[in-house]
Amino acid sequence: MKTINIAIDGPSGAGKSSISKAVARELCFVHVDTGAMYRAIGLYALRHDYLERETIEAHIGEVEIELKFIGTSQHVMLCGEDVTDYIRTPEVSMAASKVSAVPAVREHLLGLQKRIASENNVIMDGRDIGAVILPDADLKIFLTASAEERASRRYLELREKPDCPSYEEILRDIEQRDYNDMHRDIAPLRQAEDAVLVDTTSMGFNEVVERITAMVREVMNG
Repeated sequence: MKTINIAIDGPSGAGKSSISKAVARELCFVHVDTGAMYRAIGLYALRHDYLERETIEAHIGEVEIELKFIGTSQHVMLCGEDVTDYIRTPEVSMAASKVSAVPAVREHLLGLQKRIASENNVIMDGRDIGAVILPDADLKIFLTASAEERASRRYLELREKPDCPSYEEILRDIEQRDYNDMHRDIAPLRQAEDAVLVDTTSMGFNEVVERITAMVREVMNG
C-alpha cells in the first residue's frame, strides 16, 4: 500500500513543528520534525565544542539519532538520551543552523528520514523537505510568517522560562538564522516550485491547522 507523504517547509519560528504535529494527530499520520534532528546534533556539538565544520565532520559518526513515536508524538533520542525538552533554546537553534550547513550532517540523517517516509503516512517538516528529502511528496507546503510575528510567538513561548531572552534578541536570532539558512551552500531554504505558500502572519493556530488538514484530506480523497 502506497504511503502518503506531506512536506512542510519554512523558516525558523514559522510554527512548522507544532502545526504539523496537530495535523498529524488529526489525521493519524506520523509527524517527523527533521529540525529536531538537526537541533539534537546541534546540542551534541555544543556539549562537545564541535561547532567548527572540521570537528563536526570528524565526529558526526559518533552521533546516534533515533526518533521514537508514542502514538503520533515524536521523541528525539540522542545517543540513547531523550533530549526532546532540551533542544528548543535559541542557543541550540543557532547551533542547529551551523551544523545543518555541513554536508556530512545532512547525509548522516538522510537515510533515516527517507526510511520513515517510505514506511509511514507522514507529515515531515523542515527546510528542504519538498526540494530534497521528499521531492515526490503528495503535497508540498511552504509555511511562513513575518520575522516580527515569528519572534513574538517565540517570545511568548519562552517568556515563562528562566533567563528568557528579550524580544529584540529573539528577533535578531531569527533574522540571522533566516540569512544563514537561505545562503548556505547545501540545500538552502527555499520554496519548492510546486509548493503551496501559506503565510500565517495574520492567522491563528487553529485556523492554520484546519486549512492544512483540509488540504491533506483533499490529497487523501484524490
